[in-house]
Amino acid sequence: MSRLNDEERDIFENAIYLPMLLTVLDRDFKVAETAPFKLNQVYLNLIEHTMKKVQKDMRENKTTMYKRKWKLVKGENDGVFTEYNFYFKGYHEVHRYFNANLKNTTEKLLNYYFLHRH
Repeated sequence: MSRLNDEERDIFENAIYLPMLLTVLDRDFKVAETAPFKLNQVYLNLIEHTMKKVQKDMRENKTTMYKRKWKLVKGENDGVFTEYNFYFKGYHEVHRYFNANLKNTTEKLLNYYFLHRH
């Protein structure tokens, strides 16, 4: 059983998902630069604007973790699950995430940033 409440777990999970989302956006930006869109700059602006919002949220999340003296360390990845080590309040917990769930949650987060976060 985890010693983290929902809000604390969300902070740690943001430290996992936001960097993944930024990686996806960076790759998409590079693809959009060379894609044969008629209005290429619109897509580039959308991706760049979203990247800035994600970076701002990452910075705030990292600041919160730093102030609370928390640390997240990525562990092993066996191709199916990825381990993350959560260090907080003198405790250490290992959380395992199913890789398909990591991908799906990152996709949901991308939809959130594109469609709902202004």
